[in-house]
Amino acid sequence: MIKIAKYPRIVFLALFLIIYFATYFCGLENAVIRAASSATLAFILASKRKEFKTQTGTKTQVTWFLLKEPIILE
Repeated sequence: MIKIAKYPRIVFLALFLIIYFATYFCGLENAVIRAASSATLAFILASKRKEFKTQTGTKTQVTWFLLKEPIILE
C-alpha cells in the first residue's frame, strides 16, 4: 500500500483508464461524457497528498476516499 501511495499520478491514470473502458463497454457512446465522468470519478477515488512540517522534518500525508487512517510517508 505504501509503494502505491508514492505514485499518485499512476494510480489516477489507471483508475481513469479502467473507468473509461468500463463505460465504453457498458454502451456509453459519447466520448466527451465518457471522459468527463471517468475523470471526475478517478479524481474522487485517487489518493490526495499533503505535505506538512513536524519537529523531525517534512512529512507527506496520503489519504484515499475510503481509507480511514492516512498513510504518512517520510
